[in-house]
Amino acid sequence: MRIVTQQVLGGPEVLRVTEAPRPAPGPTEVLVRVEAAGINPVDWKVRAGGGFLGEPPFTVGWDVAGVVEEAGFGATGVREGDEVLGMPWFPRPGNAYAEYVTAPSRHFVRKPAGLSFAEAAALPLAGLTAWQGLVDVAGVHSGQRVFVDAAAGGVGHLAVQIAKARGAHVIGTASAGKHDLLRELGVDEPIDYHDETATTSDVDVYFGLVGEESDLRWLPAIKEGGLLIGVPSGVADRVEKAAAERKVRTERILVEPDRGGLTGLVELIEAGQLKVRVERTFPLEDVAEAHELGETGRVSGKLVLLP
Repeated sequence: MRIVTQQVLGGPEVLRVTEAPRPAPGPTEVLVRVEAAGINPVDWKVRAGGGFLGEPPFTVGWDVAGVVEEAGFGATGVREGDEVLGMPWFPRPGNAYAEYVTAPSRHFVRKPAGLSFAEAAALPLAGLTAWQGLVDVAGVHSGQRVFVDAAAGGVGHLAVQIAKARGAHVIGTASAGKHDLLRELGVDEPIDYHDETATTSDVDVYFGLVGEESDLRWLPAIKEGGLLIGVPSGVADRVEKAAAERKVRTERILVEPDRGGLTGLVELIEAGQLKVRVERTFPLEDVAEAHELGETGRVSGKLVLLP
């Protein structure tokens, strides 16, 4: 099979399409023929710095949509021939940038019929990050004010819709040119993050998808007893200290495989309450170009590889 690997850490140019033996599923695992693989910021961060995977050689990528070709002994929930989506193994090697992957059957759910493989591959990691933060940790509910930083991005555009589906009033940041998109997603208060005079208040849940400086900027908008969730690198110590002084709670989350969360996301899609935005797809051979575009930070929604 074809698979993207790298022998050294570095820029997009270190990514190479090579040949490798097709894997075989072990007990409770399935072999999935990959029809599409989503790209996430963690992919290029690991490519450049090693992160969870340490030193190369390794294959990045954790978002998978495809077809189950073989099921190992004891695999449940999905069967041979099923079209599936999932986030295998994160944060251990998922090897999603390949023509085939193996992983526990419970890392996958069936793909909704109305969802393309590209859209399905764009959902798992970003969608589960938003779901686990807003639903499992924050318990967002009707009447709350939820602030999503970077609301047009891969995680952000899904977080907005999840919060909206749960009855929240949603505040979201993006450049002014993306405010029409924010409104389409369900944002009630679009904010241009370039506008240094922009303010809001009485935020119950702040979902931080940018980082330390942005978290500090918007901390005064969070009400006493409110919750600040930090995603890219958790909650910085400086943010945590400042939040404590304002009596704002903080949570650091790292997404993990979660069939229950995937099921919740699929139910929202089937109810017409969640749409996945794919800005562009790339063949596997153009993986370096895809990473270059992703690292510009100007993508709305997701980028996807088509092996």
